[in-house]
Amino acid sequence: MLAVQHYNSSALDVNEGFSNQTQQVPGVAPVCCRENLNITTDPTAAGLSMTLGIVSNIVALIILVKAYARLRKRSKATFLLFASSLVATDLAGHVIPGALVLHLYMSGTAGGLCYQPDATCHFLGGSMVFFGLCPLFLGCVMAAERCMGVTQPLLHARVICMAHTKMVLVMIWMLALSVALLPFFRLGTYTYQFPWTWCFINVLDNTSITDVIFVLLFSGLGLAALAVALVCNTISGVTLVNARLRRKKCHRRSAKSHDIEMVAQLVGIMVTSCICWSPLLIFGLMSVIRSYSWGMMGDDLKNYRTLMVMGVRMASWNQILDPWVYILLRRAVLRKIYRITTGRSNRIGSTFRRWEISSFQNSVKSTINRN
Repeated sequence: MLAVQHYNSSALDVNEGFSNQTQQVPGVAPVCCRENLNITTDPTAAGLSMTLGIVSNIVALIILVKAYARLRKRSKATFLLFASSLVATDLAGHVIPGALVLHLYMSGTAGGLCYQPDATCHFLGGSMVFFGLCPLFLGCVMAAERCMGVTQPLLHARVICMAHTKMVLVMIWMLALSVALLPFFRLGTYTYQFPWTWCFINVLDNTSITDVIFVLLFSGLGLAALAVALVCNTISGVTLVNARLRRKKCHRRSAKSHDIEMVAQLVGIMVTSCICWSPLLIFGLMSVIRSYSWGMMGDDLKNYRTLMVMGVRMASWNQILDPWVYILLRRAVLRKIYRITTGRSNRIGSTFRRWEISSFQNSVKSTINRN
């Protein structure tokens, strides 16, 4: 998604030629989608934001694809397939809605009256819901998969396979698509949102009970995915720390380095998603409940509009920051950072090698015992 650009809410710039084309609707005052704002016409910031997101996701996708082709460990391959799918989804979610937002932003039109969304608005709103839920679902499933791999490795090896992983990916995409298509079955509506360069679920104007249900479903699923990811990553982290402490005391097998790397990346994804997506999920709930319970929002309308714009701007940064988690939280990068910050060139490298050697030695011993 492309961040909504700056606007001047104190200005009143009603396009008379545009408003003359509006149709009167009984009981509804015709509101022009260009009222009460003066949109900046320079698209430089929007273009730079979109370019940065595209480049970041492409670089991360190349790194993950190369790692997937190089590593053949089952647990690592499963994680890399999920991670590659997440980055590819982020890339599509940045390009498709971003191109539509950039088009609306540069053209200065929003397809008609605010209460009459057109086909572009429906597609943009559905895209934002779909590409918003997919990363949250994928982060949740990845955290659950790693939690099983760290706490129950034998069960993970017996249950998780590439066929099951691909099936889960398809189910995630289908679930997100099903939610995004609900307004086409009259459960909720998409509408242009202030400053009329993006579309989302109707949460402010003339909300109905179906809008409330739709927002509750969207925000509830998103917040539930974040909560499950938090619990699973916490369990994985505590398990790895305990394994490391037991090794120091009893000289037992330590946690594998690739487990630590994957959990660190998952924690980075979870923190990024919580910071970027929680505001929009929470502000959407607040807005639709306030609008439906109290009807006309009056003086509070400006404040809730500002909250929604702030929320979608923060959400748009999730697809820019996600790929940097994979770019930066890699063992090679962490080694370099450690060497630069501490001046120690061998300690962390030897630690990673000890993890791998310990893992290899235990695998050899178990193979000999079976024979």
